[in-house]
Amino acid sequence: MENVTLNNGLEMPLVGYGVFRVPDGDDLAEAVKTAIAKGYRSIDTAQVYRNEESVGRGIRAAIDEGLVAREELFITSKVWNDRLSYEETLAAYASSLEKLGLDYLDLYLIHWPGLDTSYIEAYKALEKIYQDGRVRSIGVSNFHVHHLEHLLKETTVIPVINQIEFHPHLTQEEVRNYCKEHRIQVEAWSPLMNGSLLEEALIQQLASKYNKTPAQIVLRYDVQHGVVTIPKTMTPSRMTENLDVFDFALADEEMAQLDAMNDGLRCGPDPEKFNFK
Repeated sequence: MENVTLNNGLEMPLVGYGVFRVPDGDDLAEAVKTAIAKGYRSIDTAQVYRNEESVGRGIRAAIDEGLVAREELFITSKVWNDRLSYEETLAAYASSLEKLGLDYLDLYLIHWPGLDTSYIEAYKALEKIYQDGRVRSIGVSNFHVHHLEHLLKETTVIPVINQIEFHPHLTQEEVRNYCKEHRIQVEAWSPLMNGSLLEEALIQQLASKYNKTPAQIVLRYDVQHGVVTIPKTMTPSRMTENLDVFDFALADEEMAQLDAMNDGLRCGPDPEKFNFK
C-alpha cells in the first residue's frame, strides 16, 4: 500500500474501503474485518450511511483478533447536513464515536456544503474538536472552489481532504488544481460510477492490455492523479483486486485518453443544487 502525506503530516493510504449504501448488519461487520485482513487500513463511513455501528464492530473485531492495531488504521466519518450548527456538529461527532465504539477518528468531514454558508459554523466545531486533540484531522466533502475560498477566509485550519465525485467522466480539474495549490488532498468517492465505468470500451481495452480488471484500471487512474480512492465491494476477491493497483502504470497518453472522457457526467448530486435538508 502506498500512502499520501496530508498537510498536517499524517499519512493516509491511497486506496481505502468505502461502505456507502451498505446496510447496517453482520454482513457489513464481517466485510470490514475481511477488508482489514486483506490489507485495507483506511475505512470510510458517514453519519448518514447509518452503518457506523457495524463498521465499528468490524474494526473492533479485527483489533481484538490481532489483525491490526488501532493506530495502524485511518478511520473517517462525516457530519450530515441536518447537523451543521456548531453545537449539533459537536454532538454528531460524539455520536459517531459512540456508534463506532472508538476513542477518536483519524478524519472527520463536513459531508456537503449545502446551499447556504452554515458549513462555516460546522467547520469551526471541527476545528474545536481538532484543537482539543479529539480527532487527528479534519476536512470537507463535495466542496467547489467558491466553498473552499469562503471556508479559508473564515476559518484557520486548512482542510486536509476534499472528498469529491471524481472519475474519467467528471475530472473536476478546477477543484483539483485549487486543492493542490492549497495543499488539500483530493479523495474520490464513487470512483467506479457505481460500476457503470467498467463497461467503457477504452477502460476494457486498457484492462486487456495490462491484464488487469476494468476496476483496477480506473483505480490506477486515480492513484496516478494523486487522488485517494475508496471503492466499495462486499466481495472478498474484489477487495483483493482493488488493492492490487501498484504494480503497473498507465502511459501518459493513456491517462490523457481517460481524461478526455470528461463530460461532466455525475452519478451523484451536484453540490450547487442539492441542499440535503
